[in-house]
Amino acid sequence: MVNSINHSDTAIIGAGIGGLSAAIALQQLGLKVKVLERASELKEMGAGIVLSANAIKVLEKLGLADQVRQAGSPVKKAEIRTPDGQLIVEMPVHMQAERYGTFSYLLYRPDLQRILYEKLDPNTVVLGKKFLRLEQDPEKITSFFENGEILNSGLLIGADGVHSRVRQYIMEESKLRYSGFTAVRGISKYEDARFPAELGGGFEAWGNGKRFGFSHLGNGRVFWFAAINTPQGSLVKVENKRHLALQQFKGWWGPIADVIDSTKEENILVHEIFDRKPLKKWHKGRVTLLGDAAHPMLPNLGQGGAQAMEDALILARYLKEYPQEVEEAYSLFEQERIPRVTRIIKDSRMMARMMQLENPAAMMVRNQIIRHVPDKLKINRLDWILGYKA
Repeated sequence: MVNSINHSDTAIIGAGIGGLSAAIALQQLGLKVKVLERASELKEMGAGIVLSANAIKVLEKLGLADQVRQAGSPVKKAEIRTPDGQLIVEMPVHMQAERYGTFSYLLYRPDLQRILYEKLDPNTVVLGKKFLRLEQDPEKITSFFENGEILNSGLLIGADGVHSRVRQYIMEESKLRYSGFTAVRGISKYEDARFPAELGGGFEAWGNGKRFGFSHLGNGRVFWFAAINTPQGSLVKVENKRHLALQQFKGWWGPIADVIDSTKEENILVHEIFDRKPLKKWHKGRVTLLGDAAHPMLPNLGQGGAQAMEDALILARYLKEYPQEVEEAYSLFEQERIPRVTRIIKDSRMMARMMQLENPAAMMVRNQIIRHVPDKLKINRLDWILGYKA
C-alpha cells in the first residue's frame, strides 16, 4: 500500500534559501505549502552569505529584514589588497548604503536558513523526504519519494539546488561547468585591530591565480574564503584543509595566515565551484524551477542567494495575478527573470577571469585600472544589480 502525504496547493522540493523564501511568499498569499527536504535535519553549509541591497529589499517584503540585520554584520569596510597587503582600492560601501538605504550584510548561512524557517507556518517543512521523480496531468502533480510516500499537489517548484532532480524532469541534463578554481571557506573567532568588529566588513587580497578574503559575520565570528586556480579534482580530497590553506597562502599579508590558523579543522570546507549554461525555459506544465536549480552562478558577484529570493517573490506575485492560468504565470515569471539572471551568470564568469588572473603583467594593468575608477562609476556599474526592486 502506498503511503500518502497530505495534499498541498504547492509542493516545494528543497529547503534551502530559495525554497524557504518561496514558501513564505506563497503562504503570505494564503496558499497551502509543503516543503520537502531530503536531509534529516535542517542544516545549511556552515559558511557566510552576503546579502546586498537587492536581497535586503526582498527580506523587507518577507518581513525579515530586521532579524537578518540583528543576526549578521553590516559591511562597512571593503578593501582590495595585493598579497603583501598594499591597498589597491577601498570600495565606496558608505556611498552605496546612502543610495540604497541599507548596507550589505554578511550572515552565517545556517542563521539565515533558521530565520526563514521560523517565519513559516508550523509543519510546513517535512524532513527526510528524498525526491525521486514526478508525474503530472492537467490537474495535479504526483511526487514520489524514496521511502515510498507520494504527495499530490497543484503546483511543484524545484528549489533543489545545483544538482536538481526536478530540473532533470524539465529538460535534458546540462553539464556543470567547472569555474577553474576551488574554494576553501572557514568560520572562526578572530580579532584584528585593523578590522574592528564594530565596523564590520573586511578585505580581499588578489594574487597570482589565488584570492583570499575575510569579513565579519556577527556574534564575534569572521568568515574567510580562498579561491585557488587548480585542475578539477585536485584539492577536494585533501584531508588537512587548514594545512592546505596555510600552504597556499604562505608569505601573504599577516592577517591571512593568522585567521586560517585560528580556525578549527571541522569549520573549514573545501569544494569546487560550478555553474551551468543559462536556460531559456524553466517550466514544464505545472512544474517550475527557481534559484540554483534554474540558474546556478559563480559567487563572484555575491548574488546566488539574492537571486533565489528575488525569484521567490516574483514567482509568488505572478501566481497571485494568474491563479487559474499557471503556465501564463510561469511564462511571465521567466520573461522577467531569465534576462536578469543570465546577465549575472555571464558577468560572474567575467569577474572570475578578472579576479583569478595569473599573468603578472595583466594583474598589474588590472590593479592600475581599478585604482583609478571613480567611486561614482563603481557604484553606477552595479546599480542594475543592487538597485533592483523585486
